Amino acid sequence: MNHSDPAPVHIAPSSLANLPVVNISGLLGGDAVARAEVVATIRAACLDKGFFYCVGHGVPPQIIAEIFREAERFFSLPMEAKLKVDKALSRANRGYEPLRGQTLEPGMPPDLKEGFYLGIHVDADDHRASRHFNVGPNLWPESLPEFQAVTTRYLDIMQELAVVLLGGIALSLDLPGDFFDPLKVDPLATLRLLHYPPQPANSAPGEKGCGAHTDFGGITILLQDGVGGLQVWDHDAATWLNAHPIPGAFIVNLGDLIGRWTNDRYRSTVHRVINSSGRERYSVPFFFAGNPDHRVECIKTCLSNGELAKYPPVTVDEHMRRRYEMSYK
Repeated sequence: MNHSDPAPVHIAPSSLANLPVVNISGLLGGDAVARAEVVATIRAACLDKGFFYCVGHGVPPQIIAEIFREAERFFSLPMEAKLKVDKALSRANRGYEPLRGQTLEPGMPPDLKEGFYLGIHVDADDHRASRHFNVGPNLWPESLPEFQAVTTRYLDIMQELAVVLLGGIALSLDLPGDFFDPLKVDPLATLRLLHYPPQPANSAPGEKGCGAHTDFGGITILLQDGVGGLQVWDHDAATWLNAHPIPGAFIVNLGDLIGRWTNDRYRSTVHRVINSSGRERYSVPFFFAGNPDHRVECIKTCLSNGELAKYPPVTVDEHMRRRYEMSYK
């Protein structure tokens, strides 16, 4: 990751009104004062909506352009080529997921999106692949010579960024900055390339690009194109907020595991995608859950006097397996 000072980012007032903006450059090389300022803004964002724009991250624009290029190339392939890397061929949930292959909102039509999953490569005969959920080898489209290198490099960069962000989240909870470091060991980390066709005028009642849901893991780092469509539920105002795209910014949101750690002091917030733009939409979410064997239980300092933990202890593997099964019934 390039830790040099990033180019300034112009942020529209309408975006500022919806989600907080956190410049994390102080976590990447700032002094104690700069780091404390970032931690304070992270704390406020996590206590509020559990979603924020992330700027000052140092990820080069070229890397962002390359991952979008490869996503568009992949989804432009003939269906026959995409099905050669169908997720059904993988025991590790890797490869192509056809349109309407997942239902994230129970009781609603399947999601109007197609996707491609990849993660950290683990050989099929490795003991970790047989023990753990979503662990194993990737599938690669043979007709795209740069696809593997570009997506793997992006995955590595997102892992680095996730560790930085988790360090900031730990500090915001008055914990040591390395509190979440055990998650870095053989982590469950998934990158998805997503393509949303335009929402048809005659779509089924309740059909969405992505149904309303919370994310399963620890944190999500989302890259979205300029089309828009992501909506975040504002619990306090009881309304949906549009998370407008900001060039060069990621959107970071907390997943259910953070909610379990903090007894929901930090929110894992419901969100959805409705692509009413009339255009193709592409996004690249990175999901970081962490070491599958890591035990997740409520942090004692997140409990008030007399307050009980809402959730029993669970391993990352147990939790993620259960949540995936629910969305692929």
